[in-house]
Amino acid sequence: MSHATAVVYLRVSTDRQAKRGGSEEGFSIRAQREACLRKAADLKAIVVEEFIDAGESARSANRPELQRMLARVRSGDIDYVIVHKLDRLARSRRDDVEIGVSIRKTGATLISVTENIDETPAGTLLHGIMASFSEYYSRNLAAEALKGMEQKVKAGGTPTGAPIGYLNQTGRFEGREVRYVEVDEQRAPLVKWGFDAFATGDYSISSLTRELQDRGLSFRATPKKPERPISRSAVHRMLGHPYYIGKVRWRGAIYDGNHQPLVSEETWMKVQDQLVANRDGRKREQHHRHYLRGLLACALCGERIGLTYSTGKSGRVYGYFYCIGRQKRRSDCELPPSADRTGGAADCRSLPRARGAHSPSA
Repeated sequence: MSHATAVVYLRVSTDRQAKRGGSEEGFSIRAQREACLRKAADLKAIVVEEFIDAGESARSANRPELQRMLARVRSGDIDYVIVHKLDRLARSRRDDVEIGVSIRKTGATLISVTENIDETPAGTLLHGIMASFSEYYSRNLAAEALKGMEQKVKAGGTPTGAPIGYLNQTGRFEGREVRYVEVDEQRAPLVKWGFDAFATGDYSISSLTRELQDRGLSFRATPKKPERPISRSAVHRMLGHPYYIGKVRWRGAIYDGNHQPLVSEETWMKVQDQLVANRDGRKREQHHRHYLRGLLACALCGERIGLTYSTGKSGRVYGYFYCIGRQKRRSDCELPPSADRTGGAADCRSLPRARGAHSPSA
């Protein structure tokens, strides 16, 4: 006598639930498994495979184990798909319908341990009602969480993870858990130095990133990612973040925060001016110090001359003078880059003219 076959799908919403045995909402993976196995035994079905999404939200159907489970069911040899509750599969009415149709197309039957659903009209109606309740619960929970974070921001709190240079901490006050932010004594001095350095105008974001990496500024290790050097994009976000002057940005508004500022408002404003200047292209190359800085203009179009560097195959670094007008496409200039391969002046015949000088005769 052949037995019916079943697969079991288990899910909890957070890593904390997955690692600490869960909570009342959703129960633990272990509790879900035990209930699903008992249901399979009642159906006289053999569980051939188990799929677990630990720490995955049901607001999206794009979960790795859910998709793998649906692919397994499409093989056509599965009779039952068993879940502890319908909201383990989906908390969106649309996703619930699509997943349900996908399962029924294979000939399998969806079974909920705690809800009496089946293919009868009454069972289908109950399924729809439970799915609608799940969607309402999810959306209402998100709205309440958003409301709570807004109140926290207005009181000076930090609603999200603190940026580099700070630490999110948890403690207890009068018997309740309290979350707060404190200065990261290891990284905060490097962050402050980065602001001070960029405010001078002597660094581009790329050169500042390299310097901060050399000085050891890195992201803290997390359960999912190892410690890693700060990136250029992260430096750019850091320099424009008002959190470092004691402000919290939330949903397009700025609030006074309770955390300790790392940067003075004067320095922060200088940094914002430098960011604007770099974005407009007016100061993008000024961080390259050279002996003709500010004195050169293109002989063909009159635009400023900049200096950049390139590393050859041998590892040697070469300086290149170039027309900023040509690079920015502000003119039809055809002046080619001029290499300074000696570490000193490039060939005077290939260098652009100094500002105010006459172009050399042909």
